[in-house]
Amino acid sequence: MASKGTSAAVAQAHDFLDFINASPTPYHAVHSSIERLTKAGFEEIKERDSWASTLQPGGKYYLTRNGSSIVAFGIGKKWKAGNPIAMVGAHTDSCCLRLKPVSKKSSLGFMQVGVETYGGGKWHTWFDRDLSIAGRAMVKDGKGNYVQKLVMVDRPILRIPTLAIHLERASTFDPNKETELFPIAGLIEAELNRTGNKGEKETEDENMSALEKGDEEFQPLKHMSERHHPYIMELIAEQAETKVEDLVDFEIVLYDTQKACLGGLNNELIFAARLDNLGMTYCAVEGLIQSLSSPSALDDESSIRLIACFDHEEVGSTSAQGAHSTLLPAVLRRLSVLPAHYDTVSDKSYVKVPREAELDISTAYEQTLATSFLVSADMAHSVNPNYAAKYESDHRPEMNKGTVIKINAMQRYATNSPGIVLLQEAARRAKPSQDSPTSAGVPLQLFVVRNDSSCGSTIGPMLSAALGTRTIDVGNAQLSMHSIRETGGTYDVEHGVRLFESFFEHFTDLEAKIFVD
Repeated sequence: MASKGTSAAVAQAHDFLDFINASPTPYHAVHSSIERLTKAGFEEIKERDSWASTLQPGGKYYLTRNGSSIVAFGIGKKWKAGNPIAMVGAHTDSCCLRLKPVSKKSSLGFMQVGVETYGGGKWHTWFDRDLSIAGRAMVKDGKGNYVQKLVMVDRPILRIPTLAIHLERASTFDPNKETELFPIAGLIEAELNRTGNKGEKETEDENMSALEKGDEEFQPLKHMSERHHPYIMELIAEQAETKVEDLVDFEIVLYDTQKACLGGLNNELIFAARLDNLGMTYCAVEGLIQSLSSPSALDDESSIRLIACFDHEEVGSTSAQGAHSTLLPAVLRRLSVLPAHYDTVSDKSYVKVPREAELDISTAYEQTLATSFLVSADMAHSVNPNYAAKYESDHRPEMNKGTVIKINAMQRYATNSPGIVLLQEAARRAKPSQDSPTSAGVPLQLFVVRNDSSCGSTIGPMLSAALGTRTIDVGNAQLSMHSIRETGGTYDVEHGVRLFESFFEHFTDLEAKIFVD
């Protein structure tokens, strides 16, 4: 943690380090977000329930889907059906390696695990790193139910070794993802010693359940202990606080055990895994929390302040919990028709506004979409001093110089002029940093790719197309995107939080002043 006398911006960066170190997977990132939201007074709701009697003006709520995507929001006390919703969207997933359904492998005296690639990672950076496993397990709870348990083995157990230079002097390193991106988990001899020098078949038999050994019940799939190394199963069961025989299935990924930290000669840099995109997930969560930190924050608010952090952006977002799913449209549809209430001066109770004062709720959803605004928040590219020619000469974002507005004429980003106007005004109105109490506002930067360069994309274009809602794409600058170890700016964490806080606080006023339909 930050030491006494540390600046507010550095303290914010340390808090982000805690968040990222606790979040090796989307499931953990959602769990970490829930802990923060709950501490700030947000209540859990579920998609499967009716919200009519649950949601109240001035209330703060969150919901999850699949345990890997989360939506959280605060409802203004002056809300009425069809009003705008201020949104920040991000994603919880990062490029990684995932255990295959049958991961148990061995070769030439080594125990190995089979993995598949997730996303467009820079896979050569995963070699010679101290790796471990994390994710979620589905377990039997003893009551006939199957429940999710988070798993995080906090010590190195896997490694992907490079070939010695003496045996391969090629000038490029482009490993085959199926045959060479293959973690070792230890030595077969050491495992036999651990289990008492038992044969592999005998060890497997001991890990099989009584039901599987007998003929009493048909088993559709091979037992988990046949598909994965027994000790891997034991570690997962220990983390899930259950017995090996109660593990039914799991989704496990590899992660780098080296902790995120501050770096650079003056601690001005962040060295960490998963900056893309836990950097913007953190800023979204904290920006919303900070905007609602005052007990009266929602008293004069006629909009809803909302964040949505999705899974599966790195693989195209086409999943039940991705940005291309029904998650956000379904939530917005339900929120758009919430009835208006007001707080009477006499008894402070919530009273329904007379029907004649309400909108026709048959078009409330469309009216909400037309007046709402989405900030799509995904990390951006910092200029790399070793590859300066790869950047457009007038658009070279720098770390610690503020959040980057991303623009692309081919609509790989959804930014346009009305969005820039709105965000610029929000940045101008941002509260002063605690480090500079007399200086208000947060800086912004602009980025476009070269015409002869490819361009990435985000959840922004797909959501703006699906919703018809005005959208802008932004992100904090970083180096080594999609590497196992990335680099960001220490002070940009606070920049992002303050920007989103100001966006939420001033959106209602700003939206009414931008006359573009």
